[in-house]
Amino acid sequence: MSSSWSRGVGNVRTFIGNSMGGLRGGANLASWVVAGTLAYYLWVKPSQDLNRQQQERAALASSDPYRYIEKRKPIPDPQDNGLIYGKRNVIDKEEEK
Repeated sequence: MSSSWSRGVGNVRTFIGNSMGGLRGGANLASWVVAGTLAYYLWVKPSQDLNRQQQERAALASSDPYRYIEKRKPIPDPQDNGLIYGKRNVIDKEEEK
């Protein structure tokens, strides 16, 4: 009876060891520490910082409802791109002739 119990535990340990990449001991622990650290700094920490910034903005907006808060980037002037025909483009066309 005890042999089937220990065999089951051994099978579970083997399965877990294989699912974690087959590494054993210190190398396995070190690889998981590196992977966990990278995951924290690449995914968890940026999302926490973003949530904290959004909460600060919400608190600031609720504290003074008349204070101006920039919500999006300003739209660039389309006249610099020549999309709106105005006096500037008329002068440029006369110089080309």
